[in-house]
Amino acid sequence: MSSKKIITDKSLKFFEKYLNNASPTGYEWEGQKIWMDYLKPYVDEFITDTYGTAVAVINPEAKYRVVIEGHSDEISWYVNYISDNGLLYVIRNGGSDHQIAPSKWVNIHTKNGIVKGVFGWPAIHTRRNGKEEPPKLDNICIDIGAKDKEEVEKMGVHVGCVITYPDEFHVLNKDKFVCRALDNRAGGFMIAEVARLLHENKVKLPYGLYITNSVQEEIGLRGAEMITQTIKPNVAIVTDVTHDTSTPMIDKKVQGDTQIGKGPVISYAPAVQQKLRERILETAEAKKIPFQRSASSRATGTDTDAFAYSNGGVASALISLPLRYMHTTVETVHKEDVENVIRLIYETLLTIKDGETFSYFED
Repeated sequence: MSSKKIITDKSLKFFEKYLNNASPTGYEWEGQKIWMDYLKPYVDEFITDTYGTAVAVINPEAKYRVVIEGHSDEISWYVNYISDNGLLYVIRNGGSDHQIAPSKWVNIHTKNGIVKGVFGWPAIHTRRNGKEEPPKLDNICIDIGAKDKEEVEKMGVHVGCVITYPDEFHVLNKDKFVCRALDNRAGGFMIAEVARLLHENKVKLPYGLYITNSVQEEIGLRGAEMITQTIKPNVAIVTDVTHDTSTPMIDKKVQGDTQIGKGPVISYAPAVQQKLRERILETAEAKKIPFQRSASSRATGTDTDAFAYSNGGVASALISLPLRYMHTTVETVHKEDVENVIRLIYETLLTIKDGETFSYFED
């Protein structure tokens, strides 16, 4: 790669704008527009689908197709019930964490715009010592300052409104990025930066590259399931986040040993095509890109699984970004890891030849 900076001031401003915009599962399109607008100078065309997945394409005429992919949605809540005294009870839209909800501000998305609310919680003075009830899905509720159900409805809030946290992007100690939704808008950012670098370095790829920002990963890889049938790729390199296991209360014997600041995490799993993974490892070693390893049992739990098992089988691999405090509003990643994931995807793409099968039965 040339000596150009990987994360520039311009790209960091895009990252901040992209993160701060709400894109809950099923409502990703405004974030996709921001992403597409940034990518426009670097690609030949865009594909979008009915549910909002966006794909930026380089060399769309090529028959051999390579995907690099992240997902665009963030976890959220739905209004599920409105009590007579005007409090809102919720259900999950993705893996939202009930334990972090108390005392958080929320944005309730309505046809008339954002309605603010708070997840209230009983004062410490009113709770019984030694027998405190923990936050649970059936006891957390949102207060929007309404006196009753009728006033809630007059404010435009109804069952089915989606709810997000307003927490925005910060830099911690100069080199840590902190925000809600780094899972996985960091992925969308990283694949966009790969496209930018390919363009700026005037790289001519011998195949079609499909930079894919899928929707609805947080509820079961659904966007990837849909778009892979449209693209019909030959190869897919997926990027998502994985756990930093160095913080308290995480059992490394169960979760493995991966840490922020130590490089991209390369996955071992049945869905990961072994020869493609070895190509990524060889690239990391040749380019002196630090990396870590992680093993999955049955599935990666990422869009890798959706691509791998589609279209009769697609050679797929997963490069993950280590992240602390997943599915909270203070998800934290290391700037160097972000840059090294970008480098590793970029350098791996340069090794892929037109027509490669990655077959185990070919030398």
